[in-house]
This record gives sequence, structure tokens and C-alpha cells, in this order.
Amino acid sequence: WNHRSSTRARRKKNPNVEHIQTFHDSSLRRSARIRRKLDAIIDIIKEGDYSTKAQVSTNAAIIVAQRISGGAASVTVKDTSQVGNLTVVDSKDEPISTILKDDHQEKKEVAHSKKSKAEKSYKKYAKKLKNRNNMNMTRKYTHAAFGLIFASLNHFAPRNRFIPSMIFISTGTLIMELLRYKKNFGWMNDCLHFVLGSSLRKQEMEGKFTGSLYYFVGVTATSISFSKSAATLAIIQLALGDPSASYFGTKTKHVYWSRIENGFLGIGRNKGILGFLGGALFCLPLNYRMLSLAKFGTDAVSPSKRTILSASLALGFFGAFADLVVPSPALTMPEKVCGIPVPRFHVDDNVVVPYFSGFACTKLFEALNWSVELSRFVIM
Repeated sequence: WNHRSSTRARRKKNPNVEHIQTFHDSSLRRSARIRRKLDAIIDIIKEGDYSTKAQVSTNAAIIVAQRISGGAASVTVKDTSQVGNLTVVDSKDEPISTILKDDHQEKKEVAHSKKSKAEKSYKKYAKKLKNRNNMNMTRKYTHAAFGLIFASLNHFAPRNRFIPSMIFISTGTLIMELLRYKKNFGWMNDCLHFVLGSSLRKQEMEGKFTGSLYYFVGVTATSISFSKSAATLAIIQLALGDPSASYFGTKTKHVYWSRIENGFLGIGRNKGILGFLGGALFCLPLNYRMLSLAKFGTDAVSPSKRTILSASLALGFFGAFADLVVPSPALTMPEKVCGIPVPRFHVDDNVVVPYFSGFACTKLFEALNWSVELSRFVIM
């Protein structure tokens, strides 16, 4: 046997054995019969059946296979009987089929890991986030800040610009929510976590939509449906009343007499009376300040401070009541309706609170015969 590589070495593309070099002397190279037998052995290796019997003589059944990937280990195919029962071993006489199987399994696991990283990146974020029972002050500050910003934009910006902008933002957020759990869109979860960070909730990275979608939809629907002054006050109830009610409700959850366990037909489930009162009173100062500076029409008589105080308190109670009736956890649509998969929308207070507050504010102004135009600046 002449151990030098033949210039006519056969190269077979195979996921198990990538490169095969045959070694034989010049006399065997000229034999067509031996060539056919070597081809038979190579085909057996290619198919991965290392126990297949083949009519191959002992002299023709030695092939050295070099695996290029994963360490370039030399292996040998031996004819162990007259009928050509083939066995593949490495330099330590260990069956190479196990090694090749492990190598294939490793490649499969790497591919699966890359796929999981792309498709299920949201799961690694879910492990870091807190559930809805946690206080999560970062979320409450973010909620209030965005609400005050949107209330200001609704108040100052022209309606023909603010409403289309909010429709665009809401539509874009809905598309993101529908895609971010699908294949090749895991980067959306990376961006979402980068922007909002710990203000996200655990369930918002476990298949449910984020509160941002309902927040934008609630602001958009309120701005479209009601007057500018009523919509601005309603968005303020969302910005301040919702997080403050949650804060006081969490702080007083040990006061059992104030808790609403199952609610009425699920309405108000797991909410608290003290949280409701805290949210209503927290909105009172800003409501009173804004109505005190408002204009009530050229012919209207300015209302008394007691009337303004009562209206301000009523607005706070309307917003807190809207938050109270939304059960916790929220009512969610089933995964399938009539066998058809549907997005898992749920009843969210970010929609209920501003819309109900805007409706109540409009009816309150009508009952008081007010034509309210809010002051441009609150501090003046």
C-alpha cells in the first residue's frame, strides 16, 4: 500500500463524511474490478449504513476517511468477513457511526438554537420581567408621562394632524404586535425591550399584546369621539387615575374588607375600593386647576368654586370607576373562534378609562350647560 493521496480522489458531498481519500498502490489502481468494489464501499458510507453486507474482498475493503469538520479525525472501513460485513472505526477502534451521529446531533442543536434565538427571544426577556401583581413604579411613571404628553399634544396640536398621527402609530403598533411572535421577527422584541425595558410586564412577553397598543388605541378613539377639551381631560384621567388607583390598590391589598374578590359577573374582579378612592382623589387637584382656568363661553356666568370642585371630583370618580370595572386579569379572547385562530385581544383599561371618561365628561358639561374651552397653559 502506497500511502499517498491519489490525484483522482473521490469527493462526495455528504453531511456525515465530507471528504474521502482512497489509498492503494498502482497495481490496484489499474483494476476496474477493485474500482467497482471501492465505489460500493463509498456508496455504503454515503448512505450511512455501516452494517450493510457487500461482496467485497478483504484486500479491497480498506479506505481511510478524513472528516474535515470537527477535528479532522481519520477513520477506517474494514471488511471483517468473507461476505463483506463492513465496520467503521476510528483510530481507537471506536465505531464512527456514533461519532457521526453525535456530530449531526450537535449541528442540529446549533441550528435549533439559532432558530430559537430568532423566534423566541421574547422568552428570555419574560424571565427578567415582573408580573402584574408587582408594584413596578417604572411602569407607572412611564404610563403617567406618556399620558400627559398625549394630553398636551391633543390640546395644542390641530386635530387634523394629531388624529392621523395617532391612527398611524396605533396601526403600526398593531402590526408589530401581530408579527413579533412569528419567525424572523424576534428583533421586534429586542427593540421593544430596549425602549420600554422593565416597564413591560411578564405576560406581555409571553404571548399577550403590550399595553402600548391599547394605550394608543384608547387615546385615538377618545380624541376622535369627543371635543378637544373633553378628550384632554379624559386622557389626563388615564394618565393619573389609572396608575394611582393601581398604586393605592396594591398598598392596601391587605385590607380585606376593601377588596372585591370575584366582582359582579367578573366586573371589578381583584380590585379594591381603596384603590378606586385613591385614584379618584389623585386626579382632583389637576382637574380643579384646569377647570378653574377654563373659559365657559362669552355669555355664560362663571361657575362657583364649589361647582368646579364638584365637577373636578366627579371627573376623577368617572375615571377611577372605569378602571374599577375592568377585571384583573383582563377578559381575553379565546385562541380560536369556530376553529379559526384569532389575535388574543383583551378588555384593557387603557381603552376603557379614557373613552368612558370622555363620554362622562361630555355628559357632565351638557348637564351643567358648560361650553368649556380649556386654558392654553395650566400654570397661568
